[in-house]
Amino acid sequence: MKRLIIPILLAFALAPAAQAAGGHYVFDGGTKAERGQVTAALNASSFDWNIVPGQIVIHIGGGVSPHAMAGQIWLDAGLLDTGRFAWGVVQHEYAHQVDFGLLTDAMRAQLLPQLQTTIWWGPISDHAELGAERFADELAWAYWQSPDNVMKPLSTSDEGGQMAPAAFRAALSSLLGVQPVRTLAAKSHQKG
Repeated sequence: MKRLIIPILLAFALAPAAQAAGGHYVFDGGTKAERGQVTAALNASSFDWNIVPGQIVIHIGGGVSPHAMAGQIWLDAGLLDTGRFAWGVVQHEYAHQVDFGLLTDAMRAQLLPQLQTTIWWGPISDHAELGAERFADELAWAYWQSPDNVMKPLSTSDEGGQMAPAAFRAALSSLLGVQPVRTLAAKSHQKG
């Protein structure tokens, strides 16, 4: 019996920490607690982050402005130390990976009028006017509608407030064929 237990325990000890419904990623930096906040943030969302192709490297450091590029995300350790307050930001940055890895230019062109803007990326002085940023906010809010989500738009003119969550989920489902991994109603009864 001892021979069987040791390999099983070893397998669990060596298994990657973040390969559940919350996406495929590895960490660069951060404490165990900060890494746990990232995992909790992604698992709180009903979006299936596993559809993002490849493995994402999540860099955690002090004084880092949260941002993303294809295959990589940078998060501030101090922000993660705030707990649930950071979860919407984590989801927003991972939503950029959905954009980078799954959306085509044709899909982006379909989303632009729905997001009420004309440019996806580019040198623009107002961050909120970029389709990519509105998309990331919409995804973060539409799949985790918690009062704790800092991505909740206060009005339809807010970044990410251009589409109702149900309309955004329907548009994304049409484009990518994705459905929430759990219903929002079921998730709202969960603790965490």
